[in-house]
Amino acid sequence: MTSPADATASSQLTPAVRGALTRYRVIAYIVGVMLLLLLFVAMPLKYLGDNPAAMNVIGPMHGFLFVVYLLATFDLFRRVRWTLPRLVLMAVAGTIPFLSFYAERKTTHELLGR
Repeated sequence: MTSPADATASSQLTPAVRGALTRYRVIAYIVGVMLLLLLFVAMPLKYLGDNPAAMNVIGPMHGFLFVVYLLATFDLFRRVRWTLPRLVLMAVAGTIPFLSFYAERKTTHELLGR
């Protein structure tokens, strides 16, 4: 259930900001999951199991998706007009395991008020 304050906060977003937020949320989750797969599946298989196959697939996929994450982050930053340090923190969040999930949640709470 949403409170009146939540409804007011979310209704103040322009459609462009709402779309940028949705794109950011989706790619933040995807990049977060890909980073976890890279660190906890592909790298152990490569270095402990001497099998680089997963790394050869997941590594480039994560690299490409991270670039998409950076573009989505910049798009949201530009539309909301946040400060440059905020952009840098959001970009770095895609490189540290589990941090992209936290950054996405914090950003959503800030913009939507939930």
